[in-house]
Amino acid sequence: MSYQRYPDVIVPLVGEDGNAFAILGRVDKALQRAGADKAERREFYDEATQGDYDHLLSTVMRWVLVDGRDPDEMENDNLVWDEGYQDYV
Repeated sequence: MSYQRYPDVIVPLVGEDGNAFAILGRVDKALQRAGADKAERREFYDEATQGDYDHLLSTVMRWVLVDGRDPDEMENDNLVWDEGYQDYV
C-alpha cells in the first residue's frame, strides 16, 4: 500500500522536463494549489533536496501522486489534464 501526504495532488513526470529544479517547481506549484502553506512547502523542498536525484524522486512520490503514464499511451483514454483542477477530467 502506498501513502502520499497529498494523495489528491497529481503531478505528471513522464514527458515533462526531468530537471530537478523543474520537478521541484511543479510539485511546489501543485502543493500551493492544494492549499499547502509556505512552511509545509518549505518542508517538502528541504526534504527533497537533502540527497541525490533518486532521493528527490522518492520524496516527490511520498508527498504527491505521480502520474507516470506516457503521454503517447494516454492518447485514447479521453482524459485531459486540467491545471486548475489538478486532476484528469
